[in-house]
Amino acid sequence: MPATRKTAETSSSRSTAQQPPPKSLAPRARQRAAKPSKAATVSPAIAEERRRIVEVLKPVVEMMGRMLGPNTELVLHDLTQPDASVVAIANGHVSGRKVGSTILSGPKDDRAFGAAWSAATDLSGSGHSVVNVYPTLTGTGTPLKSATVIYRDADGTPFAALCMNADLTVFKLAHAWLEHAIQGAPAPAAAPESREESPDMDLLMGEIIRSAIRTFGKPVQLMNKEEKVHAVEEMLRRGLFIVKGSVGRAAAALDMSRFSIYNYLDEIRKREGFTK
Repeated sequence: MPATRKTAETSSSRSTAQQPPPKSLAPRARQRAAKPSKAATVSPAIAEERRRIVEVLKPVVEMMGRMLGPNTELVLHDLTQPDASVVAIANGHVSGRKVGSTILSGPKDDRAFGAAWSAATDLSGSGHSVVNVYPTLTGTGTPLKSATVIYRDADGTPFAALCMNADLTVFKLAHAWLEHAIQGAPAPAAAPESREESPDMDLLMGEIIRSAIRTFGKPVQLMNKEEKVHAVEEMLRRGLFIVKGSVGRAAAALDMSRFSIYNYLDEIRKREGFTK
């Protein structure tokens, strides 16, 4: 009996050692295999290539932002970190973003990131992609004209995007003003055509003023001086004050005098280096 029991115990231990792990562990193992670490998915050479390209593009953003003026936003995205994709930005007041902003904080109806997603699912492409001019909207509804370059690494994977968003409101205002200045006062027969243009100008001016005031989400009566100066600066950047009568409209909307508006404008010009 002892020998028989020993043989049975040896057979039992051998059988136990050969058994597969419990089924409950198999899904976890598959899950770990399906989710390799980020370090394993990108080689050091690719990571260095991405880093160099992003560093090269950062000063380009600053240079182009200064060259194109305050109504055109330049944004450089690192697509590998969507929670804080904005790594460089110029004229961020156009969309209200800054370095560290999420990829979801950009303009509405932005087709560029749809193109980036499409490129990410089709790695057969090579070279960088250009998403040509397309319309977008800021969070407050201001129309923009946008364009984007999507950069791929040597493996064909999209990893960065350089976006341009132009606020054309100031150019529309200037165009309407110049057209009126060139044509002069309309003849009586042309009066109906003149009445058609006026509401467009009023709507554009009203949109700029309301957008600047809405920034702080409070009634004008509760805004302090710093907040009102910021609102006036936004109106200035969007070209409001090139239009005749705009100072009076801004003053009325902000519940202050025209004299105070002019003082704020002088303060902003001196601080930002604007020319009169």
